[in-house]
Amino acid sequence: MKSRVLVAIVLLAAAPTAFADAVVARSLAATCANCHGPDGRSVTQAVKSLAGMPKRDMVDTLRAFKAGKKPATVMHQISKGFSDDQIDMIAAHFSALRK
Repeated sequence: MKSRVLVAIVLLAAAPTAFADAVVARSLAATCANCHGPDGRSVTQAVKSLAGMPKRDMVDTLRAFKAGKKPATVMHQISKGFSDDQIDMIAAHFSALRK
């Protein structure tokens, strides 16, 4: 019984942080909507959809834009506005969405 109570306390203590992180990640990801479409589902073939993209691929791509290693029109400028932690949050958000 004690172990169940302890587990419940730990889960309840972590819940606000997980919820806050999800809200922050969704807010950061919303900045992508102008070009990549609502919820990362592009409405044109000229711009890549982000929904369902593997997290590692997105992290690598955004960091390459940020470092100037991948050519871009505006993504090199946009990606410089995000910290590595924020890039991880954005990538996790989009990778969790269905295509």
